[in-house]
Amino acid sequence: MIDWIAFDADDTLWKNEEYYIAGRNRFLEILQKYGLDTADIENYDQFEVGNIQYFGYGVMSFVLSMIEIGIEITEERIHPSDIQKLIQLAKEMLSQEVEVFEGVSLLLERLSAKFPLMLITKGDLLHQQRKFAASGLAQYFRAIEVVSDKSSAVYEGILNRYNIDPARFLMVGNSLRSDILPILELGGWAVHLADHPTWSHEDDPANQLDQEHYLEVEGISQVWDKMVEADLFSKQV
Repeated sequence: MIDWIAFDADDTLWKNEEYYIAGRNRFLEILQKYGLDTADIENYDQFEVGNIQYFGYGVMSFVLSMIEIGIEITEERIHPSDIQKLIQLAKEMLSQEVEVFEGVSLLLERLSAKFPLMLITKGDLLHQQRKFAASGLAQYFRAIEVVSDKSSAVYEGILNRYNIDPARFLMVGNSLRSDILPILELGGWAVHLADHPTWSHEDDPANQLDQEHYLEVEGISQVWDKMVEADLFSKQV
């Protein structure tokens, strides 16, 4: 039987990536006035990934990377007023209303009656805590973990702290890289929300998955039925 179920937050329980896409579009609009090649501007994603080691994940990393690459590719011609626009963009994203996906509350209500639930999310601590509080979902969770990365070692540390056997643990999320592959590596169970949006950096080929412990659904509303189909409410693992 599964002892604990954990959920990712961004783009699993509530919308997130669409705000980053809108932010990227704002960034492109701001820099177009400098006569730059579109390809140079669109290299932003690779630049941001390179900054993860310094700034981590989240809005602040996103916007700091925008400011840095804006200064670099304009050869320091970017106007202070445009840098101010990027700072304002960060404030807008950090105060964005949390929009929970349809079906999430019902699923969490049903699952929390049977299992202790945990939220495992990465990013800026203050921002993630603020979104969690604003989501209205806190009542369903026994624990919340905000981490700087989601590697198998990080998950292993969490499971050890809560004395959870990986084979009796289920993770639900939209990112193969962050939510699925590390858990399967530890011998746990994972449900992939294949149709939920994800940042391109989070994409990973699903060619070495533990098919016995891997479940795939199109959206959050299908998680309960998929668990029933896999007999996870009673299966001894």
